[in-house]
Amino acid sequence: MFCLSVIKDTMAMHPSNFGAPVEDALIAEINKKYANRVLHDVGLCICVFDLSQAGEGKVRYGDGFLWYKVVFRMVVFRPFVSEVIIAKVKSSDEDGIRLSVNFFDDLYIPAAYLPQPTAFDPNERAHFWIPDSELTTTSELLDTLVSDRMYIDQGEVVRVRVESDEFCDDEPGPPKVTEGVQMKREPKRPPYVVCCSIAEQGLGPVAWWNGASQVVDGDEMDEG
Repeated sequence: MFCLSVIKDTMAMHPSNFGAPVEDALIAEINKKYANRVLHDVGLCICVFDLSQAGEGKVRYGDGFLWYKVVFRMVVFRPFVSEVIIAKVKSSDEDGIRLSVNFFDDLYIPAAYLPQPTAFDPNERAHFWIPDSELTTTSELLDTLVSDRMYIDQGEVVRVRVESDEFCDDEPGPPKVTEGVQMKREPKRPPYVVCCSIAEQGLGPVAWWNGASQVVDGDEMDEG
């Protein structure tokens, strides 16, 4: 789920940091710039792991900053394809389920990657699964007894398999105008999205499967 990425950059050190150890000051500046930022085709930056190289600081005319050419390793969140991770259900709609791992909320389970047969209950705002059922249509599934349904509720801890990820670089640009009328701007896509699946044995809400107890993010759950 986490990896190390080597990054090169030129960092500016504010004059207020000149009395601090150079390495500590540079790491603080790098974290300020990169932490919680998505780098295209790299992932979500978490924090600096270590500083590999740092050149001599040079002053640029007019700003008073010391500029350093640095090479550092950054801890990055980017789960690999087929990796199994633990997340929580953030919300659900007809298209699928949105998940969260606390610091990252753009994990999704499309409806096609849910166990079958599955349907979305608009009253509960949640998907449910009926194991070993021969029903196939949504209307048939919604006519079943609630006691026969296995719901995937908001806040539930789930075990998912990563299917793919996608980086988006949407520039907002100027709003479009047609015949003097300003058109509604298209909603901006998240910069990084992870697509997941629970359509196989052992995946889904951990409460569905028996196993040992595990604590993740401060919550107790079952781990099979």
